[in-house]
Amino acid sequence: MAELLLPLVESLRVTIRRSAPRLAHERAKTTIKQRGQRPRLKEQSIRDYVKEGLQTNHWSPEQIAGTLPQKILGTTVSHEAIYQYIYSQYTRGGYGVLVGENLRIYLKRKHKVRKRKEVHFKVEKGAIKDRVLIDQRPVVVDLRVESGHWEGDSVVSKKSKVGLNTIVERVSGLVKISKIVNRTSRETQRVITKRLQRVPSYLRKTMTLDNGSENAKHKEITKQLNMPIYFAHPYHSWERGCNENTNGLIRYYFPKGTDFATISNEEIQTIERRLNNRPRKRLDYKTPQQVFNHCVALKH
Repeated sequence: MAELLLPLVESLRVTIRRSAPRLAHERAKTTIKQRGQRPRLKEQSIRDYVKEGLQTNHWSPEQIAGTLPQKILGTTVSHEAIYQYIYSQYTRGGYGVLVGENLRIYLKRKHKVRKRKEVHFKVEKGAIKDRVLIDQRPVVVDLRVESGHWEGDSVVSKKSKVGLNTIVERVSGLVKISKIVNRTSRETQRVITKRLQRVPSYLRKTMTLDNGSENAKHKEITKQLNMPIYFAHPYHSWERGCNENTNGLIRYYFPKGTDFATISNEEIQTIERRLNNRPRKRLDYKTPQQVFNHCVALKH
């Protein structure tokens, strides 16, 4: 009996060996076809909130994840799950067919695939007379436990002499964005002084700038605002990390190559309000405006 079954068993083994690659190929095709169709976020209410946060509020996945429990009580989701949901809309590692709605366009960096950020350092030019380096800045500024310390920078374009001046309060992250019709030191001085004169004097303690020639009139700014100014070391943009990160957010709305001469003051004010009313993870998902207003209120 065993002798009769042996040929049958061997035949079955051959059939299985021959069909295995074909079956594996079919499974792979099915997996690729279904990729992006399997919901990473199972609840429709969560998916709706994610889309609203991305499309309407221009929030990041971290901000959406941080505020979700306040919107839908008892519900939590990680920002990583939101990223997976967004990037799963593309098959074959991000370079295949788009399945469903393309949500990547609402991310600050609209890559098809997730990749490491390449850091390009800006060349600092211009000699600044009588500058005081960041080494002499009070240690309390580094700790971010005291409000009223600012960082300043410029956002420029090769297409125009018109640019943006940005100043950011280190504790709250509140940003003030102003158009500068030319990138001269006198215009920069005028803009910074005008914006910070409206800030209570007890919230004008220090400012840290880069070594660009537009900051050459720092002594005049100090005299007008009674606020000492310090300079980061050349090529050390991370010493003004709060400002650099904020400028990255601004670039989402005004990409490189933007001709700022064509951007109205109203548009700039709209972006300023939007950034100041975005919940931040490091602020326990409060907004910079809320935190800054609280700092003002503490003195009253």
